[in-house]
Amino acid sequence: MMAGELALAALATILLAWLLALVLSHFLPLLLNPKAPRGTFGWPLVGETLRFLTPHASNTLGGFLEDHCARYGRVFKSHLFCTPTVVSCDQDLNHFILQNEERLFQCSYPRPIHGILGKSSMLVVLGEDHKRLRNLALALVTSTKLKPSYLGDIEKIALHVVGSWRQAAEGSKDGSGGGGGGGGGGRVVVGFCEEARKFAFSVIVKQVLGLSPEDPVTARILEDFLAFMKGLISFPLYIPGTPYAKAVQARERISSTVKDIIEERRSPGSCKKGDFLDVLLSTNELSDEEKVSFVLDSLLGGYETTSLLISMVVYFLGQSAEDLGLVKREHDSIRSNKGKEESLTSEDYKKMEYTQHVINEALRCGNIVKFVHRKALKDVRYKEYLIPSGWKVLPVFSAVHLNPSLHGNPQHFQPCRWEMENRWR
Repeated sequence: MMAGELALAALATILLAWLLALVLSHFLPLLLNPKAPRGTFGWPLVGETLRFLTPHASNTLGGFLEDHCARYGRVFKSHLFCTPTVVSCDQDLNHFILQNEERLFQCSYPRPIHGILGKSSMLVVLGEDHKRLRNLALALVTSTKLKPSYLGDIEKIALHVVGSWRQAAEGSKDGSGGGGGGGGGGRVVVGFCEEARKFAFSVIVKQVLGLSPEDPVTARILEDFLAFMKGLISFPLYIPGTPYAKAVQARERISSTVKDIIEERRSPGSCKKGDFLDVLLSTNELSDEEKVSFVLDSLLGGYETTSLLISMVVYFLGQSAEDLGLVKREHDSIRSNKGKEESLTSEDYKKMEYTQHVINEALRCGNIVKFVHRKALKDVRYKEYLIPSGWKVLPVFSAVHLNPSLHGNPQHFQPCRWEMENRWR
């Protein structure tokens, strides 16, 4: 009995010490940095992360930011993602943070993301390695976009996707069924966001790996990539069967598939396709592991953001008949000067000025990328603010996009506001 009581007392002591250490580690930065911006840290361990991540409409700041900005101003401290954090909703400070990348601030995504992205991902590597990969990425993307077939490939995939809707409608009309949803009488319901994802993925896979939408390998990569994306925004718990564990496993399968494609390209007698992968394989600046991560970063960078932007444009135009009419007139005018089977050129796209205003406004209202993760490399003073060394910094772009002092009627979709911006410039 005595031994049992001692064991229980030891366990209670350990638990109490752990709780005390947790509380101290949570609140100690508050005591050590009294000159940091005003704010609160919330509960130990979780801080205010759950409130910060509460879903809300894309054209609103959400309750957390609205409440904290009203209380503490547009720059405040909090405890997010298990780290003391300075949150910036200020346009000038956001610009300052991004302009001083690798000098005063550094990319700093939560540790669990590293397990999914891999150690060679551009979102994970730091310092000179990050700069080297970023410069190489810009050079590779630029060379790919200069290919004569670049715009033509995208147009073909777009026509293929839209053509599949037409086929589904015709199948519904003659009673033979078809994909896309119900309806009947020659009409089908299209889940546009999902179709936009398929389109974006097909374009990226074609440009990066030279694979067509019909290729079985494309379907296999897409299946693994969807599991990868679900795990990227899941609770980071590596237990078999959890989304996080499935994402790590999916990344390993995608890496294996990409390595097989690379080996096939390197085999004697293999024909060059002139795609991104051929350019990537021609450089000696990257290891094979970095090349595989490069491909995965390319898929990740273009898939979700591009598809969401396309969906946002369609959504907002669906709410505004006037803006939809202006876009259609602009496109019809450009199309009228082309032959029936003649593809659009880069010069044609440059003439789509109002379309660009619509895209800009969809980006502003849609807030696809709400914030990014950075970390202060040293104590940083900016105006009246002190950002302590080692603290996480979150520049919140959506707060700038929805700031009424910068954009009149910020909750309203008004592409014409960008015409005025261009005149002022």
